[in-house]
Order: sequence, then C-alpha cells, then structure tokens
Amino acid sequence: MMARPARWSAGRMLRWIFGLQLVFAAVLLGSDIARVLPQIAMPSSAPAITQPPGPGDQTRRYDPRQIDPRPARPGSRPIPTTTDMPSRLDFVDTVWNGEPTITLTGQIAPGDADRLTDFLTTVDPTPTQAFLNSPGGSVQDALAMGRTLRALGLATRMTATDICLSACPYLLAAGTIRTVEDGALVGVHQHYFGENTALPAFMAVEDIQRGQGEVMGYLADMDIDPLIMRHALVTPPDEIYLLTPDEMQSYRLTTASD
Repeated sequence: MMARPARWSAGRMLRWIFGLQLVFAAVLLGSDIARVLPQIAMPSSAPAITQPPGPGDQTRRYDPRQIDPRPARPGSRPIPTTTDMPSRLDFVDTVWNGEPTITLTGQIAPGDADRLTDFLTTVDPTPTQAFLNSPGGSVQDALAMGRTLRALGLATRMTATDICLSACPYLLAAGTIRTVEDGALVGVHQHYFGENTALPAFMAVEDIQRGQGEVMGYLADMDIDPLIMRHALVTPPDEIYLLTPDEMQSYRLTTASD
C-alpha cells in the first residue's frame, strides 16, 4: 500500500510561514540596500544645486528634502515664496494679471493627483494658468495631474526663482503654453517606478519598462520631443540634469518666454 503523505502540523505550518516572511523581509531589505549602497559608497561629486549651471556644466547634486525655495523678487509671482518647501503640493487659487490662476508649490506626494482634482472643483472661475515651484516626487501623480491640467487647457509658468525638478517637468509639459523665465531651474533624472517588492528581477525590469513606456506616451501626447529623456536616463537619482533654455525650446518643453 502507498504511504499517505505526511500532514504538516499547525505549528510546523506557522514556522514555515514565519520563515518565508523572514526571507521576503531579507529580499526587501537587500533591494533597498542595493539601491542606496552605490550612493553611500560613492556619493555624487557634482556641484550643489545652488551653483549656477551653464552649457556643458549642467549636472548638480539632488536631494528633494534639502532643496529650499529660492527667494522671489517682490511682485514677481502670485504667491510669495515660503521659507520651507512643502512636503506635498500646496494648491492656491488667485488672480494674476487679471487671469484666474493657481499655484502648485512643494513636493509631489502620492495622492496629490486626487487632491488636485478635488481642489479644482472648488475653484471658480476655472483657472487659465498654473505657476509651478516643485522639487518633484511621485511620477504617477505628476502624469495624472499633467493630464488634468491639459484637459482644462491651462498654461504653465515658472518665474525666475522657481524650480521644477525630477517629476515636475511633466507638469510643465502639460501647459498649452509653457513659459519659463531665465533663471528658473528645470531638471530631469532617472525615476523609480512603483514600490520595492519581493519579485523576480525580470518582473522588476518589466515594471521599469512599463513606467518608461507611460512616460514616453505622455510626452508624445503633450507634443514634447521624447529625446528629452536621454538626459534623464543617464542621470542617476541623486543627481539632476538642468536643462538650458535652448534645450527646453529644442525639446518643445517651452513655447514662450517673457
């Protein structure tokens, strides 16, 4: 007679599940360490972002938590610059030069796309332009917010002391008219897509490729030259590539200037 397969006791099953959870935790920790270890072992030697860029000298160190707002000239923007960059987008509606206007200031946090949609339902009349001042953040939220701004037909603007880094240029790209004053900082770099999970490597690569595909499709929809991504793809996350005015015009990221 064939022997019956041994049944696992409840205690043995719990120990097996606990052991599997430890393995998953180790994989998660390992992936986080693998991601940040190169930055710890060999931190960026690029100049600080406060150093003015120039053609051929456009890579700067980047840490969104250490980027403070730059003092604005009196009367140069709708809302005075605060002393601290908000940890998630701050939305304000106002009137600027006779036009209903909104300002988006701060880091782009997960959930900000839904917050913007809710905010716009409270604004009357519908804004015609949006001022941007952000060190970046959630790519998915930036893409969703960009589509919302384009659907409304808003222009996007930056004053000379504003910044738009990392995921923020996708908001800039959404404007039907896109204006960046001389002195404003617009920069791109590599992005992370999704959250770290205990997945096989090929699935992590698939996630990255899917994210890049979404970005490329978005840029095409906004009539932005996708070649702008070549700067992003070769710039690590702890650095930022600052685009020159000529580059922004060449990639159609700007359509007008003051």
